[in-house]
Amino acid sequence: MTATIIVGGFFGDEGKGKIISYLALHDNPSIVVRGGVGPNAGHTIVHDDKTYKVRMIPSGFINTKTQILIGPGVLINPNVLLREIEQLNIHERILIDGKCGIIEDKHLHEDTSEFLKNKIGSTGTGTGPANSERAMRTIKLAQNMESLSSYVSDIPTLINSALDENKIVLIEGTQGTYLSLWHGTYPFVTSKDTTASSICADVGIGPKRIDDVIIVFKSYMTRVGEGPLKNELSSSEILNMGFSERGTVTGRQRRAAKFNICLARRAIMLNSATQIAITKLDILFPDCVHTTIFRDLNEQAKSFIKKLEDSLHVPITLIGTGPNLNDIIDLRDHTAKN
Repeated sequence: MTATIIVGGFFGDEGKGKIISYLALHDNPSIVVRGGVGPNAGHTIVHDDKTYKVRMIPSGFINTKTQILIGPGVLINPNVLLREIEQLNIHERILIDGKCGIIEDKHLHEDTSEFLKNKIGSTGTGTGPANSERAMRTIKLAQNMESLSSYVSDIPTLINSALDENKIVLIEGTQGTYLSLWHGTYPFVTSKDTTASSICADVGIGPKRIDDVIIVFKSYMTRVGEGPLKNELSSSEILNMGFSERGTVTGRQRRAAKFNICLARRAIMLNSATQIAITKLDILFPDCVHTTIFRDLNEQAKSFIKKLEDSLHVPITLIGTGPNLNDIIDLRDHTAKN
């Protein structure tokens, strides 16, 4: 039995999609299941000269042998889901839980309110109003939607049965620790908790079934929308340092700051992280792009990784060095650093 959760350590946009898709291909899990909020989270995967941007489908779809599931804690926009199923041609591999809440047009409209859109910086995808209605016990569920009937199943039973059979399960979180409704920079947060504990609940497994929690940090921090960002860089600094990015879902310019050790330590504590994945090392150290062997990194890059690991007291096991899925240094075999 092996169950691993992947969560974001900062404000989302850490590169979880790349890490999840890499693990899906290289660890060959039987199941990749998505927890998290809903279509307000976007993941980008680059593989075989193709770029995929998904908002509902788990990033593990890239492995054609893996079953992909969506847990009951996730909100579903049927239009987005069905479009992605069609585009990716995964009709036979995708199942959703019947208890997933449904985002309707009224939720999209409510998400354009002055407070949510302008003050909080909501993505406008309807997830906040839909989760509010879920708390009021009046939201529609996937099991009541005819258009989704062929995809509805009991996701917690499927996952727990797979674990009982000693199969590998990969659990995908969304957003980041500091967008958590409980632990984030309230009120500039998403509409539910996004830490590992809640991801367990989202997909229907108990915490004792988890073997590893991989927390993903970008080698610098970015944030979309409003809310505090300590030591935020100016627009000119962002351009000069190569940190300029746009959100997958909103297309908005991401704000940026250098890596924050204090925030990273707290995120590790809140998630009980057992491993760290660092992404976009090549942005800090451009000559490290596409490197897949640790000893081939330059001394400055090696020093950066070592200082982070020494400060955070958790092993860094995966290092992203470029946009492609396989631009990764895999240090889970600890001899790989030698």
